[in-house]
Amino acid sequence: MNITSQIKQPIFDEMELFEKKFYESMTSKVALLNRITYFIVNRKGKQMRPMFVFLTAKMVAGGEVNERTYRGASVIELIHTATLVHDDVVDDSNRRRGFFSINALWKNKIAVLVGDYLLSKGLLLSIDNDDFDLLKIISIAVREMSEGELLQIEKARRLDITETIYYEIIRKKTATLIAACCALGAKSVSEDAHHVATMHQFGELIGMAFQIKDDLFDYTDEAIGKPTGIDIKEQKMTLPLIHVLNNCSAKEKNWLINSIKNHNKDKKRVKEVIAFVKDNKGLEYAENKMVEFQKKALLLLETYPESTYKSALILMVNYVIERKK
Repeated sequence: MNITSQIKQPIFDEMELFEKKFYESMTSKVALLNRITYFIVNRKGKQMRPMFVFLTAKMVAGGEVNERTYRGASVIELIHTATLVHDDVVDDSNRRRGFFSINALWKNKIAVLVGDYLLSKGLLLSIDNDDFDLLKIISIAVREMSEGELLQIEKARRLDITETIYYEIIRKKTATLIAACCALGAKSVSEDAHHVATMHQFGELIGMAFQIKDDLFDYTDEAIGKPTGIDIKEQKMTLPLIHVLNNCSAKEKNWLINSIKNHNKDKKRVKEVIAFVKDNKGLEYAENKMVEFQKKALLLLETYPESTYKSALILMVNYVIERKK
């Protein structure tokens, strides 16, 4: 059994039912929309977000979930899917998880409208059921994701990014959504603000570790057979690079910045940048930071009694930093 199946095992029935409810939450009287939403449901990824919702809810409530938990998981997926559909339009991307993107198959105008539709469906699912507390958690996450993307764009132009700003960007861009899933899972089954805050922090720490792991993939060979350097080509400032930039000589810094700004399409130069980052301990530094976030996340789980749900969450935390892609 692979690790994702192991993580999913304690919530297998809930995930099966969730998929049905999620599909139902998208239905429309417009045939074209139903064709597209059917396509969306059938190209699902690892489903980490709903898994976080159900595992945290069951751990906090001692094995119980309710209709609010299912609705919360559906709202997160609806609104997150809307942002992904819009992202593919913004990035002019033809692929998502190995499938054609919606804009590749149905063009940008339809993709933007489908994104808007999913967003409104998510909002209404909460509003119609008076789940305003859950909607607030999700809405804050969406606001922060937009801010994080824009902050990254603003800073990328100047390449003068500090480690503090980098953490702020990844906290908003990546970690805030996982934090919302965990907080929402807890909130759907408990009115205890302490549980909700603890689970929010837990999700945020995992999200930070997750993003640093993604940064490392750009430099490590094992996942894809060779270092990709895609982040360097796209002038994305990642933690290994930031650490080295802020700890090398002025001459080396100028060479690095010049390489990223003006020679990022030159394969030989990109390889030199990757080698320089490795030689100057950029990867080790980032790995250590990732493990720090992981340990803090695991520490938060220690206050909860032993259960299959807690064990699955521990597996999930370890999977985030050990995954190969």
